[in-house]
Amino acid sequence: MKHILPTLIRDNPTSLYLQIASLLREEISSGLYEPSGKLPSESELRTRFGVSRITVRLALDQLVEEKIVERKQGKGTYVFNKQLSHGLDTLRSFHESLLIQGLQPEMRLIGHQLVDIPEALKAVFTNDSKQTLLVERLHLVDGQPIAVGKSYLLAEVASVSRDKIEHQPSYLAIESVTGQKVVRADLSITAQLADEKYASLLQIKPGMPLLIMKRSSYLADNICCDHSLFHIRPEHYEFVVSSYFKLN
Repeated sequence: MKHILPTLIRDNPTSLYLQIASLLREEISSGLYEPSGKLPSESELRTRFGVSRITVRLALDQLVEEKIVERKQGKGTYVFNKQLSHGLDTLRSFHESLLIQGLQPEMRLIGHQLVDIPEALKAVFTNDSKQTLLVERLHLVDGQPIAVGKSYLLAEVASVSRDKIEHQPSYLAIESVTGQKVVRADLSITAQLADEKYASLLQIKPGMPLLIMKRSSYLADNICCDHSLFHIRPEHYEFVVSSYFKLN
C-alpha cells in the first residue's frame, strides 16, 4: 500500500517552515528515508509542499540546528550521523554489506600486485603457492571514503582483470577462479589510531581512531583464500550481531 505523506495546514498559526521541519522530523523517526538516510532534494520538497525555496531552506536549517540532518556539499541532505552496518552473523563481503542496505558503494583500486606470502601469513595460507595477490582498495559511499581494505588473495586470482578486481567483491573473484564459494570466515575487531597513510586516504587527521576488522576466509577444503585487513572510519559505521540463548 502506498504511503500517504501528510500535507501542510495553511491557516495554522505555526510557521510553514516549522510545520515542514516537524513533518520531516516525524518521517525521519519512522525510518521513511532508510536505508540511505538521504532526504528529497530542496526542489522536490518545494514541489511537494508548494512553498518557496527560502521556506524549505529554513525548515532544513532548523533540522540542521537540531542535529537531525546534515548537508553534504554537492550530494544533498542526509539524516545526521547515519550509521552503516556490517552484520557479523552472516558471511558477506564488506562491499556486499553496503549494497544490501540500498547504498551505492564504490571501490577504487589503489594497489594490485603478486607478492611473496608474508612470513606472518605462511601459517594461514597452507596451499602450495609461495605467492599471494595483494589488493588494496578504497571503499566510498556517496563519494566519502569510509574504509581501506588490504587483502591477500589466492595467487590464482591474479588471472582476473584489474578492472574486475576494482569493481568486484573479493568473494566473487575467488569463486570465479576456483569454482568454490567461501564457506566460513574468522573475524576479529580492534581499534588503532590512524597513521599518515590511512589518514590521507580516509581524509581524516592523523591520530584519529579507526576500527580494524581482520578477516580470514576459507573454502570448503579448509584452504584460506583471503586474508583481509580493513581500516574503517568509525563515526558512521557499526558492527552488529544477533545472539540467542543456547538451549540445552
